[in-house]
Amino acid sequence: MRHGDKINNLGRTASHRRALLANLAIALIEHKRIVTTLAKAKALRLYIEPLVTKAKENTTHQRRIVFSYLTNKEAVTELFGPIAEKVGDRPGGYVRVIKMGFRRGDGAETAMIEFVDFNETYQPNAGKEKRAKRTRRGSRKSAASAAVAAEETSAALPVADEVTESVVEAADPVAEAPAETPAAEENKEEQA
Repeated sequence: MRHGDKINNLGRTASHRRALLANLAIALIEHKRIVTTLAKAKALRLYIEPLVTKAKENTTHQRRIVFSYLTNKEAVTELFGPIAEKVGDRPGGYVRVIKMGFRRGDGAETAMIEFVDFNETYQPNAGKEKRAKRTRRGSRKSAASAAVAAEETSAALPVADEVTESVVEAADPVAEAPAETPAAEENKEEQA
């Protein structure tokens, strides 16, 4: 009986299953999309998601942990390079499993498993602008946003001073003209 057993053993011993998932993970990292049976795809999803999460933090320790699972230098380099760069802001759900139908030979249900960010044809948020997720925790602003706000206000002040100076200069000739009018008339009479 397998009551409460949440791991699909795929009809293999533990070492065989570990080797199978490592090979599937290496192929997925290399090709970004593979077609396999549905049961293997679901098991691979559980295997590779924690590895991608570890790849988001590029340290020697994390690289050694991932290498212990994959044992392929090129796959580890690819995972910590372009893949981690693309999924850096994603909080999880790095791969998607799409059912493909039944295989002709043995009738096994097949599925395609792929990295979500590497499919250019199916991008539901392709045209949308990425924004930071809004949370309701705390009302204070971060230091970076406070610095940006301070720069915006300091940049806006000189513009306001220039506008005020131009208004004052435009108002001065009008104000001086009535005061100089009697004196200007006397000067014009003396010169004439």
